[in-house]
Amino acid sequence: MSARSQFSTHDVQNQPLPLPAYNAWSTDRALQEAVARHGGAWASEHLAAYGEVTGGRMMEYGELANRHKPVLHSFDRYGRRIDTVEFHPAYHKLMGHAMQGQVHSFSWRHEDRVGAHVARAALVYLNGQPDAGTSCPLTMTHAAIPALRKSPAVADAWIPRVTASEYDSRALPAHEKTACTIGMGMTEKQGGSDVRSNTTRAHLQRDGTYEIVGHKFFFSAPMCDAHLVLAQAQGGLSCFLMPRVLPDGSLNAVRIQRLKDKLGDWSNASSEVEFQGATASLVGEEGRGVATIIEMVALTRLDCILGSAAQMRQAIVQALHHTSQRKAFGRLLIDQPLMRNVLADLALESEAAIALAMRIASAVDASPRDPHEAALARIGTAIGKYWVCKRTPAHINEAQECLGGIGYVEENILPRLYRQAPLNSIWEGSGNVQCLDVLRALQKEPGVGDALFKELHTARGLHEASDRHVAWLQKAFEDQTVLEARSRLVVERTAMALQAALLLTSGNDEIANAFCRARLAQECGFAYGTLDPHAPIALLINRASLMI
Repeated sequence: MSARSQFSTHDVQNQPLPLPAYNAWSTDRALQEAVARHGGAWASEHLAAYGEVTGGRMMEYGELANRHKPVLHSFDRYGRRIDTVEFHPAYHKLMGHAMQGQVHSFSWRHEDRVGAHVARAALVYLNGQPDAGTSCPLTMTHAAIPALRKSPAVADAWIPRVTASEYDSRALPAHEKTACTIGMGMTEKQGGSDVRSNTTRAHLQRDGTYEIVGHKFFFSAPMCDAHLVLAQAQGGLSCFLMPRVLPDGSLNAVRIQRLKDKLGDWSNASSEVEFQGATASLVGEEGRGVATIIEMVALTRLDCILGSAAQMRQAIVQALHHTSQRKAFGRLLIDQPLMRNVLADLALESEAAIALAMRIASAVDASPRDPHEAALARIGTAIGKYWVCKRTPAHINEAQECLGGIGYVEENILPRLYRQAPLNSIWEGSGNVQCLDVLRALQKEPGVGDALFKELHTARGLHEASDRHVAWLQKAFEDQTVLEARSRLVVERTAMALQAALLLTSGNDEIANAFCRARLAQECGFAYGTLDPHAPIALLINRASLMI
């Protein structure tokens, strides 16, 4: 017996091969159908090009950027204050690909075309699968445009910079850069989502700029070239654009106190800052800060839905890849009835999530032209953000379980997805904030309730469970005595009713029927994998599988 064979302990067998590079657009049936249904098919070539990158080299960059977290350097070696955040080169690669792919700008560069926001939503969905951290600066840069347009001088100077496609990470005055990114700072220690309690002050200067003194407890993406911030001016709470570097090349008086040590979102930096007389320009009117920023918040909330749906998609991709190669008890996992039920249920949730996200993107797209769509976008964004973001952590955890112990090991993507999953339910307003926003919209904005039920009634008569569910919702919204206390239940059921209506009217009858029976008629349990055995298991699995 040779020495080598004497000490050989085992052969590596029955272990899946790593997921190869793939095109995240051309392999995703549900995404392609949703984009086409809502008028974005004209962007297919652009989406296919970006899908090739997001399912390929960006997967590796996402892993590296999350393994090597950003590092704050407050001072240089000589003691000068520099407030610089150092990122791994992979982060810059991710940002470079994303900006070249126009994740931050596609809808504005093509806003004269119907479906531009739908196509851009698909880009966000693709971008969120290899890495979610870059979504923060990309989302805020995209969402800043409506606010910037409130002040023509600011818009003329900044919009060409923030819609440019050449990523530029240098700390230079904005006018010297090839492209710029925008962050935001809204919340403070004492108020959180209650931004009207902000104490940061804005003092008007002789040259028309403002000097900002105060703090922000969450200052997202401090490396951005400028931030939109809220501060109290003489006329009340107002919105300001605060550059990172001033025109003369000096650093603005924004002092980064520390970076947040977060559960997930490791590739991105979030910070606490103090404004020690920072220079800023007024955006919109004094006292109209919340009104100025509200359109930005609506767009960032849509990206929260898309980001969560993207994580669901990547989770089911990983689960299907593993189970199609791993054997247990003599059969591939994917061929075993109970595992197939789990996989089909995860696929069903993913289908419903992207259907709702793209419908909201379509409403956003049509809002300038159609009051009904504007009203639907107003309420649908809050409903979708509440429900899709709530469903994601359990969805990803179930996908981890499909892999067994290896699904809990940091060498694969699922632990990172699981850490990331809770973020979108918190960022841009927690679940309670979304539910209260739904009630506020129904009570104070004419046409919102009519738009919601008009959308739900598009599926009237197509499924008994859906009709019963919508009738229950109408009564629930009418009972004002307990509506706030039970608003989570009502918003949850509204979200599922919208998903059902979209699936019922999409032409995928088997999937729609399975969703209505499982989610509306409650012919399933609380855990994933409890579908009726007669549900279209094979169809759901096949649709979710990569089309390679």
